[in-house]
Amino acid sequence: MSGPKPALRVELLFYLTFLAAFAILVGVATSQLALAIAPERGVFLVVVFVAAEVGIFVLYGRSLVTRLVLRPLSRVMETADAVADGDLAARAPDAETRDFATLAERLNRMTDRLLDAQSQLVRSEKLASIGRLAAGVAHEVGNPLGAVGTYLEVLRRRGAEKEVTEGMARELERLDRIVRSLLDYARPQEDPLVPVDADRIVRGAFELLRAQGAFRNVQASTDVGLHVPEVLGRAHVLEQTLVNLLLNAVDATPPGGAIIIGARRWAYEPGQSLPKRASDPGTAHFPRVSERRPARVEFADGQPGTLIFVADSGPGVPPADREKVFEPFYTTKEPGRGTGLGLAIVARSVHDMGGVVWVDGAREGGAAFKLFFPIAIPR
Repeated sequence: MSGPKPALRVELLFYLTFLAAFAILVGVATSQLALAIAPERGVFLVVVFVAAEVGIFVLYGRSLVTRLVLRPLSRVMETADAVADGDLAARAPDAETRDFATLAERLNRMTDRLLDAQSQLVRSEKLASIGRLAAGVAHEVGNPLGAVGTYLEVLRRRGAEKEVTEGMARELERLDRIVRSLLDYARPQEDPLVPVDADRIVRGAFELLRAQGAFRNVQASTDVGLHVPEVLGRAHVLEQTLVNLLLNAVDATPPGGAIIIGARRWAYEPGQSLPKRASDPGTAHFPRVSERRPARVEFADGQPGTLIFVADSGPGVPPADREKVFEPFYTTKEPGRGTGLGLAIVARSVHDMGGVVWVDGAREGGAAFKLFFPIAIPR
């Protein structure tokens, strides 16, 4: 681990003081040398030596200023110009001195905030447009779907082949599920946001599925920290969101695998990893690479709140697909087993409640879906 960087003023003061002292010593030495070598031409030699020393010191000072000031300033300006031209992926490099390193860090942080704001705007527009499209499709498909169901019942009464009618009924039921999912995705949430107990919601979703036997083939457990703060949300929506994530984890986890749902107090940082869980060994170390996580422009650095996570030991989600999984109709399940709307509904519900959701690798080896909501009532 590298030590603290020196300040620019300290570096310049040190080098300039050294340069001035060295110039005085060299000037005195050359004067004495010139007078000793050729007393009759001493003045001329002193002038030549001083001119040569001035040239050397000018070149050295120029190199010093270029290395400590002009070069890092040029890099920061190039990054700022790139950002101004729309390249939000540009990042200012680190510098030797603390001043320019801090300047580069703040410029990069500003760029990250611009990127977050742009992403949030694009996402909001996408959610609105897809919601309108989903509502229209659901309405246009729902009416003929009801008519087809009526005709199917007529065919049954007229003695159509049972295998054919059962197959049609099965596919109609699948279409009906898709239409209902589209309506759930498009339907605006009008209930007001109220403080909800994330601890109770997590335990409630877990107990609901455990009582139904959803975890009979896996090892499911909860990991809830102490003093989990309340968040603003809709209790029934949040519980249904966690139920959907748990059911997805059950589908992805092989028999005998592990599923963990938990919540804890957390300060949101784009590069911060989960704190060590209570069930982890004391000497365990879980390295984390710095990943870009979704954010909201309303979030301040270190925004206090609650982190809820659902982790499993399944195959996980490849990094290239971690944004796509929240898009409508994107699914990794086999045909006929999923509509691809479950995670899209989760993402929309979390966004409507003022939170963010993302997925990365789990310590159990599979996927970890994480939801963050700002704190509702400080404790």
